[in-house]
Amino acid sequence: MHGGNESEANSPQSSTIAATKSPEAPDIEGARDEGSQLCGYLNKVVGKGPLRGFKSRWFVYDPRTCYLYYFKTPQDALPLGHIEIADASFCYDVEGEEGQFEIRTSGKEFLLKAPSGQVMRYWLQQLQQMRWEFCTARGSGCRDSWSSPTLPHPHSGLVARNAEAFALAKRSDTVEKVEKVRSDFAVETSAEGQVGAHTARSPTANLNRSFKQWGTELRNSFRPGRGGESKSSASYRVRSGDWEMAATGIPQDAPRKTPTETHKNSSGSAFTFDLGRGSLRPRRPSLRDRTALGRLGRTADAPPSECNGSKVSQTELRLQSQEEELTLLREEMASYKELVRVLQQSLKASQMERSPADATPRDLSDTPQDVSGGPPNVTADTPEEDERARALRGQLERLAAEKEGLQGEVVALQGRMGQISEQLAMLLDTIQDKDRIIMRLSQQGGASPAADCTSPASLAPEPQELDKLRDSLQGYKSQNKFLNKEILELSVLRRSAESREKVLEAKYVSLEAKLCQVESKYLVLLQEVKNPVCSSSEQSPAREVICRLLEDALQVDSSEEENPIFKPHPVSEYDVYGFKTVPEDDEEERLMAKARALDLHSLSLTNQEVSVGVRWENYLAGTVTREMARSPELKALMRSGVPHEHRSKVWRWCVALHTGKFREAVPPGYYEGLLAKAREKQNPASKQIELDLMRTLPNNKHYSCPSSEGVQKLRNILLAFSWRNHDIGYCQGLNRLAAIALLYLEEENAFWCLVTIVEVFMPRDYYTKTLLGSQVDQRVLKDLMTEKLPRLHAHFELHKVDFSLITFNWFLVVFVDSLVSDILFKIWDAFLYEGPKIIFRFALALFKYSEEDFLRLQDPTTIFKHLRTFTHDILDSRKLMALAFQGMNPFPLRLIQNRRSFHLERVRLELTELENIRLTFLRERESTTLHDRVPLSDDDEDN
Repeated sequence: MHGGNESEANSPQSSTIAATKSPEAPDIEGARDEGSQLCGYLNKVVGKGPLRGFKSRWFVYDPRTCYLYYFKTPQDALPLGHIEIADASFCYDVEGEEGQFEIRTSGKEFLLKAPSGQVMRYWLQQLQQMRWEFCTARGSGCRDSWSSPTLPHPHSGLVARNAEAFALAKRSDTVEKVEKVRSDFAVETSAEGQVGAHTARSPTANLNRSFKQWGTELRNSFRPGRGGESKSSASYRVRSGDWEMAATGIPQDAPRKTPTETHKNSSGSAFTFDLGRGSLRPRRPSLRDRTALGRLGRTADAPPSECNGSKVSQTELRLQSQEEELTLLREEMASYKELVRVLQQSLKASQMERSPADATPRDLSDTPQDVSGGPPNVTADTPEEDERARALRGQLERLAAEKEGLQGEVVALQGRMGQISEQLAMLLDTIQDKDRIIMRLSQQGGASPAADCTSPASLAPEPQELDKLRDSLQGYKSQNKFLNKEILELSVLRRSAESREKVLEAKYVSLEAKLCQVESKYLVLLQEVKNPVCSSSEQSPAREVICRLLEDALQVDSSEEENPIFKPHPVSEYDVYGFKTVPEDDEEERLMAKARALDLHSLSLTNQEVSVGVRWENYLAGTVTREMARSPELKALMRSGVPHEHRSKVWRWCVALHTGKFREAVPPGYYEGLLAKAREKQNPASKQIELDLMRTLPNNKHYSCPSSEGVQKLRNILLAFSWRNHDIGYCQGLNRLAAIALLYLEEENAFWCLVTIVEVFMPRDYYTKTLLGSQVDQRVLKDLMTEKLPRLHAHFELHKVDFSLITFNWFLVVFVDSLVSDILFKIWDAFLYEGPKIIFRFALALFKYSEEDFLRLQDPTTIFKHLRTFTHDILDSRKLMALAFQGMNPFPLRLIQNRRSFHLERVRLELTELENIRLTFLRERESTTLHDRVPLSDDDEDN
């Protein structure tokens, strides 16, 4: 089958195609380059049975999945289907229809058709190249996971350096040799103006093709022999005559008969007749007006010295052309007969209208001669009706004369056909006689020199045939190169797949053996622990077993890190974000850190995490032809967390969404201008910025030393922001926000991310010297704790524990340094999409997660100690997100805004009172100092 299972509507495609963009989807940096994207229109076979045929589809290649998606129009959000290019093979037939090729995958065959052979070769070459790049990248270890069916979006920010560290430094010699051979078989092709995103905005690119396609579909739907056409369909054809002309390819300047002009004043007729049936029917050009293919300059009276074979073929072609002409004339005569019948019925209806009282039925003959015999014997009521009747009679007379001429022409053609048939019979007899003579002479061993037909001159091909043969030869050469390259690539890719399969089998066997060893050690440990220990001072075997097992657990297995095919060890020194996972000094902490990392890795392999990745893949497949936009579906996905491989793209879009108005208001090069100003002038905040640079994320390798790349970028962002926002300048906490943004964003985008958090999300006085907004949010959180978690709030109040001492930092830096990195970035995903309400949700969810642990503690010191460290023990992100987005509902933003307004006034009054108290205290101290100060003599000073 050729993709016939596509379920599509038969509605015609719009002739004017304009690439539109959602108003909520701003242009973002790093968006796909339309000029380099492989996309364009191709015809695809769809449908089944009599409705099976080609339909124009918009094809887009997705390099992440190596899928060729096809849409009905470029503006469609969801694709109609896709073709897996990674495991596909391509082929085409030189002798087949031009531009037609096949893509064969496992169990499916897709028949496609390009506008021309050149465009077809361009598509095939590009698809071959994309398949090769995808499969070689899959084999070189550039992917994040072997279980993932897609390649990730290219990372930006500092984590991109992490991804590059695990890639191969150089390609193998085998791949380089194959590349050289592939270049030898490459064919230079180009399809400028016919492939690319710009073709979606060209209204004339597929206009004629789509019209012709629609005309073909309609003609297939209304085939002759299935009953006469209805009146509605006939009248529709009359109204859309121009459309039919464009659909059948008739030039618009061709002469056309318009018999409707003779009935301009017949609006009062009760009969709605169809004049488009004969005159507006697409007429094929006559064979008398074009050169027949078989005529090569020879006539039927050619001398007998010419080759008999060429004479016979020429005669057959002429006979065939005459038969076609006769068929055309018969069709025209039938159409004229039908038109005469329609005119007769119209005339009869008009007569019955004029004389309804004394009108008698009058039989009108089916021949035009009876109608033109004389005018009807009726009395005309108005001159207009007489004029209309005369016009109709004149039209009938002209049609009758034309019919007589056509009948005479038919008789003449029939006689001519008889003569040609007799001549053909004579020529066939002559050929048979000559064949018998040639056979007899060949049997005798001699050949007649007088045979002109066997001479080299007569057998030489003509120039037209030579050109045709040269074109065929060139086509076969191109096909041969293409097929050789296809065979070579498929062979290499197959060997690569086999080698990867062997490596994976070896990896599976190794992991299975390691699992058996772990189970064996675990059983030995259980057995030793089961035996009682008599004395603690005595060196028991169980202690030795436990020490040996601990040494094995803390030992780092570097064999897997040496193999670039697999991901790094899940308990490597740094995680994918660059944070240090295993401390170097304390053995107990190293063991706990490794256990925590293994727990996180096992949670990432659960079915829920895999399903989230699949949902993101399906959503991003719909963004191939359009930008991302706000929607309930996207909101639910953001709350589930963005996969690591797509986070850079999603964060860029979120930042551009919230700072679109700011960017439009500033001139181009705004960020570079701020950096230039920071280099020229000394900023008051620069000293504090330099002091805080090395305190920012000290456990992340991108900020671990002054020469790190992240430190310089962080310095630029903080200096640029201090020049942009003079009210804030710099506040401790901004460095951590910018550092987290730099992990997934480039420097300028990270700057705008900081602007989004400080100037869009947070209240105005959140990061000022008084930290007014931060204090207000702590009081709002206490109110929410009273409503959502009354037991825990009462427990804290009972033991006089002020949890705002811990939560204040949560709100100021959005949980940075308070949670494990996996959960932290998932919180930031939802935070960058929804805003500050996410901080309240997760703050309450963290307390809800450990509520029972807090309620079991009865000592204020123990409670506060647990309050400082409990967030680092939370590893299950799915449970935490369920508590935040489901367990805390309802959670309206208006409630938070009202509480903020209420507490803002109270905090301002308290700050004013404190300021007044401070000023009063200063004045009293100064006055007291002046009264108590007494001049001392020299003796007093000596004493």
